Amino acid sequence: MPLILNQPAKPAQSNAKLIPAPNAAQVAAKQRRYEAKAKTTYIKLQTLTLFTQQLAAMLEAGLPLVTTLEALLDQIEDPVFRTVIREVRNDIATGTPFSEAARKWPRAFPNIFCSLVEAGEASGTLAEMLEKVAGYFEATLKLQKKVKSAMTYPIAVISIAVILVNILLIFVVPVFAEMFGGAGKALPGPTQLLVDTTDLLKGNILGFTQTKAELVAEALSKGATARDQVIVDESQIGALSYIPWNTLYLAAVLYTVFVFVRRYFRTARGRQVRDRLVMKVPIVGELTRKVAVSRFCRTFAILTKGGVPILKVIDICSRASDNIFIEQACVDINKHLNQGGQLSEVMATKPYFHTLVRHMVRAGEQTGNIDGMLVKVANFFDQEIDNTVGALTSLMEPILICVIGSIVGGIVVCMFLPIFNMTNAIGG
Repeated sequence: MPLILNQPAKPAQSNAKLIPAPNAAQVAAKQRRYEAKAKTTYIKLQTLTLFTQQLAAMLEAGLPLVTTLEALLDQIEDPVFRTVIREVRNDIATGTPFSEAARKWPRAFPNIFCSLVEAGEASGTLAEMLEKVAGYFEATLKLQKKVKSAMTYPIAVISIAVILVNILLIFVVPVFAEMFGGAGKALPGPTQLLVDTTDLLKGNILGFTQTKAELVAEALSKGATARDQVIVDESQIGALSYIPWNTLYLAAVLYTVFVFVRRYFRTARGRQVRDRLVMKVPIVGELTRKVAVSRFCRTFAILTKGGVPILKVIDICSRASDNIFIEQACVDINKHLNQGGQLSEVMATKPYFHTLVRHMVRAGEQTGNIDGMLVKVANFFDQEIDNTVGALTSLMEPILICVIGSIVGGIVVCMFLPIFNMTNAIGG
């Protein structure tokens, strides 16, 4: 019997495609892009809050700062923020204080973070200070979410309504207009206004293409009468003629105005105009005022409790407020404190601060617990903001339904008004 040798089994061939590993040049180029973006990109508050919470917890457990930052590098998903933390860790490893290393990245770490870290380094309570910063960030994030949630619903409904109304005006109304135009009778005033609006939105002020309406008008100008059947060769009309060019032009103009106004409001003069206009808006002005005062009180309380010098506290509160009224008040407060005055005295002359704030500050000065009093004020205003936002959201829904229903109903009535008139004429 012949001897049969076992052949070695062939390795199984995998259908998976091998992904080539990026070379060193690609990795270095990507890292340089992230470093460039880190100098110009603001880090999301939610990302910074999570990082601060984890950093405080690990420092509280007794880990060294450099080791903690190295451990957190693997948990940070944002590549730009990961680049910032890597640079901060490298600076700390060479002997640079954490607060000084963080100040090199103002887009990632706000002033309150750097100031409390500096106070924590001086007093040996860095973990405790980071917990305070994390709590402040959480409260700020919660407040922002309340305001954004109140604006999400009306913006979404208004956007959908604008789209639907434009669809009606651009695609539905022209069908009725063409049908009514064949009757050879004058349209009622509201219907004619609706048709003119449709022509305006669907037209082309730059004249790139010739529409069917323009071809019909050209035929009428050459001698055809309204009762004649004007035949238009569809091949004469380009595909671009069916695009509502004027609507696109209007959208482009509105977007350009929006970008210009947003950039203007970022300037010093624009911020003054913005804050003064917002203050004059009913309900919204008072809501914005409460948000600004709550932020000022909470920032002041956190920094004061952290041991930051009072003049530096006022400076940080001014820059963190993003409100011209708070900034002007902080300038006067700084001057008054430099002259040996008290905070409550200058606040009494500032009508932007509510009466409650002034009384609580005066009570805090008398009892030596001004930071505790301001925390209570901030919590009170946060609750007021929550109640106001809830009331506005509940009130906004029926108002939007009525407004949108009136607009759509008005369009439908205008479209069917000629039919109603014809029915009345036949009945008469």
